Amino acid sequence: MNVQSALGGEMIGGAPAALRVLVVDDSKAQRKILSLSLARWGYDVVEAASGDEALALCRVETFDLVLSDWMMPGMTGLDFCREFRSLPCDAYGYFILLTSKSEKAEIADGLHAGADDFLTKPVSLDELRARLRAGERILGMQQELVDKNRLVGSTLLELQKLYDSLDRDLIEARKLQQTLVRDKFRDFGGGTASMLLRPSGHVGGDLVGCFEISASRIAVYSVDVSGHGVASAMMTARLSGLLSGGSPEQNLALSLGKGGLREAWPPEVVASRLNRLMIEELMVEQYFTMAYAEIDLETGKVWLVQAGHPHPVIMRKSGKIDTVGAGGLPIGLIPGASFERVEATLEPGDRLVLLSDGVTECPDIAGFELGEDGLESMLRTNHTLDSPALLEAIIADLTQFHGNSDFPDDVSGVVFDFNGRSSA
Repeated sequence: MNVQSALGGEMIGGAPAALRVLVVDDSKAQRKILSLSLARWGYDVVEAASGDEALALCRVETFDLVLSDWMMPGMTGLDFCREFRSLPCDAYGYFILLTSKSEKAEIADGLHAGADDFLTKPVSLDELRARLRAGERILGMQQELVDKNRLVGSTLLELQKLYDSLDRDLIEARKLQQTLVRDKFRDFGGGTASMLLRPSGHVGGDLVGCFEISASRIAVYSVDVSGHGVASAMMTARLSGLLSGGSPEQNLALSLGKGGLREAWPPEVVASRLNRLMIEELMVEQYFTMAYAEIDLETGKVWLVQAGHPHPVIMRKSGKIDTVGAGGLPIGLIPGASFERVEATLEPGDRLVLLSDGVTECPDIAGFELGEDGLESMLRTNHTLDSPALLEAIIADLTQFHGNSDFPDDVSGVVFDFNGRSSA
């Protein structure tokens, strides 16, 4: 269709191409009267003596406007209009029925068949020209929509390509983030650490880990960075390096004691150092919560700090559940924030459990969160399982509670089993 040509679009020989008009009437005299007027007004006119002839033309050619008599032998103008609308066509053709009919029901039939306008016979040329101009405006708006839709389509295609590329990158980023927890299970002799890291999207903001301080002391931690996505994942990667057991010289929690022996800062000092780093050096909008514990593998003594993280839990060998921790402020929010150390003692067979709020804040179908009471119920139900199986059971129970496994937040945790050096 050449609508855009007539409205200032495509140029032919330096002038806008004329709109093509199909005139359909079994009266040769009526066709000639209309065709001469249309040609004088600058239209490209094609004639057809019947609905069948007009339909055959429309199957091989494109017309911008159609003027068709209603009452014709064989295929009527109404039937032709229906067939015209059923033809496959990328552009719209404006259809005007010429009729002596004036009954509302008959006009409704014409509109239902696909006609855009009506002209009463005998046709007034002034009225015809006005109706054609109205049709041109409709065709112009339709062509503008087609052009915009084409632009939107091409833009969406480009966005899809970008999305596919980003999706591939995020899949690789997820694989890399999973390597931050190189070992899901570690045996320290006097105890073992089992870890779980399950992002809610491609990448997440949770981090769990453990590292050796000395032959008789270890540290375990659980971190939850604010927000989701790439920025949070990059922060977890940075924190993983700052709490790495593989690079003790870069570990912010470690220090050198007398004789060059490896020592560790107390948990509350570790939290303060991280808080200062976030605010004074990194200077980002993010913050994170953390539960960090230092454990003596010989005595079972635990020193921990809770910085805005869900309360750590001690699962006693007997099945009793003890909640420990003092709450505390998240890290990276308030300059000079202080953090409180909490102490506890593990007996052989006891377990220290650090979980992110993706567990306790997971909602059910009605929107009610699991909460700490719900978590304690889960732990009691599964207390006979070993720790790797316990973490998998928490995921299974959480899936049942939520209604599906598409959790709204990252789910992570670390479980430390204390055996006691004497049983090693």
